[in-house]
Amino acid sequence: MDYSSDIAFTPTVKKIQVSKGSRRAYAHQEAAGAWETRITPDLAAFIATQTSVFLGSANAQGQPYIQHRGGPAGFLRVLDEKTIGFADFVGNRQFITMGNLADNPRAHLFLIDYSTRQRVKIWGTARVVEGDDALIANLMPANYSARADHAILFEVEAWDANCPKHIPLRVDVAKIEELLAEKEARIAALEAQLARLQHREFPETKN
Repeated sequence: MDYSSDIAFTPTVKKIQVSKGSRRAYAHQEAAGAWETRITPDLAAFIATQTSVFLGSANAQGQPYIQHRGGPAGFLRVLDEKTIGFADFVGNRQFITMGNLADNPRAHLFLIDYSTRQRVKIWGTARVVEGDDALIANLMPANYSARADHAILFEVEAWDANCPKHIPLRVDVAKIEELLAEKEARIAALEAQLARLQHREFPETKN
């Protein structure tokens, strides 16, 4: 590859960009350094807040598959500037991703945060790690009621952050509950303050 973005911008893609009028802009981007190939502090901070990720893989025949993985914030762990790891929690035991990665390590991570309208696309390779109890224990979120019998390590080759256009704004239920709790606490504090002021102005008033 001449540029890191060539992992996605194949010659065919570039021909289409020419015909659609976007190639010049992406050529300027390539000249400026194209896409990041290592996990920057900003990307690491974004990953640390995510509770959901989509993992793309393909089998030996090229048939694609996308699997969702979720967990508490921090279940996706940045291990170094090239590696993301997570404990693969036991699910329906179809093992499609596991089989795909055994035949074809090329993989993709797609992260989207609806509350901030941000999305990140990460290209690379992935592998399943079995029998490493220490690694799995290190990747397991604390106090999370799930079981994992293997881990997945994702090696980053390139990544790109998209613009927020067309991403719907959604707020996580836990965040809504947090905001409502803060609002109720604020209302309770104001009501208590009002009651004290009323008692000071009208001490003879009885509730």
